[in-house]
Amino acid sequence: MTLVSEAIARYHKLIESEPYIDLAWAHALQERIKSEKLDGRPVSPVLRPHLITQKDYASLVRASETLLSAIARVEKLALDTPALLARLQLLPAEKMLAAVDPGYSTVGITALLDAAIHDGSLRFTGFNSEAPAGVLYGDALSDLYYEAPPVKQFRKKYKLQKMGGAKHLLGGLLKTYKEFGGKQKKPNIAILEFKAPFAAASSDHALLAGFFAREGYPTEVVSPEQLEYRNNVLRRGDFNIDILYRRIRVQEFLVRFDLNHALVRAYKEHAVCMVNSFRADIGSKRAIFDLLTDEKVTARFPAAEKRAIKDFVPWTRLVQAGKTTYNGRVVNLPEFVMKHRNKLVLKPNDDSTDLHPVRGSEVDDASWEKALRQAMRSPFVVQEGVEPTHAVFPLMQYGSLIMKDMVVHLHPHAFLGKVYGASSWLSIAGSPGFSTLTGLAPTFLLEGK
Repeated sequence: MTLVSEAIARYHKLIESEPYIDLAWAHALQERIKSEKLDGRPVSPVLRPHLITQKDYASLVRASETLLSAIARVEKLALDTPALLARLQLLPAEKMLAAVDPGYSTVGITALLDAAIHDGSLRFTGFNSEAPAGVLYGDALSDLYYEAPPVKQFRKKYKLQKMGGAKHLLGGLLKTYKEFGGKQKKPNIAILEFKAPFAAASSDHALLAGFFAREGYPTEVVSPEQLEYRNNVLRRGDFNIDILYRRIRVQEFLVRFDLNHALVRAYKEHAVCMVNSFRADIGSKRAIFDLLTDEKVTARFPAAEKRAIKDFVPWTRLVQAGKTTYNGRVVNLPEFVMKHRNKLVLKPNDDSTDLHPVRGSEVDDASWEKALRQAMRSPFVVQEGVEPTHAVFPLMQYGSLIMKDMVVHLHPHAFLGKVYGASSWLSIAGSPGFSTLTGLAPTFLLEGK
């Protein structure tokens, strides 16, 4: 039995015994979550944290940072090579914005990876150049769970370490602002989100704004329609903006606004330091793994990065008619996809579309053929399937304790290419749609005493 499985079994036994079985502590925990205003987004009602050993986390950090270096290299290569950029399937406006120099050297300041860990083995199934969602939520949830009565009892046997992320996020913003040439000692920060007129900011962004302000940096949550650009200053009302922390995807922005928007003009004229830049979204295209797993593209990459790609990244190709390579041999891509349904997954190139991934092992041949036809018409990638990480979690449902098989997506958080902490996103195994049981779980590093 591993350290994690032993610890989980001990924890489950603990909460199924007195004095915790009546779940009074769990009701109190949920009330604390509400009082701290952490219930404005899906927060999973699991009754235990997700646990990772120090050894597994160290391996995760090493692999992630090597892979992040390779991704940064392939992003810059794509920006300098029109043929490679074309393989990412950008919209014309996305391509125009990606061509604009943001005023600093790093393509993506904040990012996360989607990792699956199985008995020490590690695979990455995705990369997203967006800032990790709910960084402050993760910190706040960890604080609440750490002091929950059964967790305090559990800590008498095991050492748990919290993983903070918000300070590293702020540090990334400030370092980028300095490279950008920002002059303000205490720059004003705006967090950009979509929101309805007169509506309050979403709770996670409001919490983050409060954190930045407590650290000494005036911060407001703004929406695009509130922005004005005059006299070389981007502002919302009387609030001048030095750093704009973008929480809106480029495609979502372009659906509602054109390239003459105040933000675009300020960005082009280097009047505001925007993190992440518009060009960072090229990394969120799933076809970035097509370039990453193409040995012709990465032939001159450092040996450590090529080894990390081979060891940790599943083979990925943009779906299109024609031939490609798989394990060193030439194959006809559509024929290969049809023949090897059980080990492949079809994924839309953009996460923001209405299209969804299709795992070949979960559908029949006819459904797979239909999915492939769809993938040939819209930008899709095909990827070797990676078995999701499953774990049993205790939940409180209708006032009772139940055990549920959950899928765990482990997201290492990266700021300026370095990993600081991770979050765990849980969903019900076998459930294709949204569930109220989907959401974040606090993540702790585990050691025996």
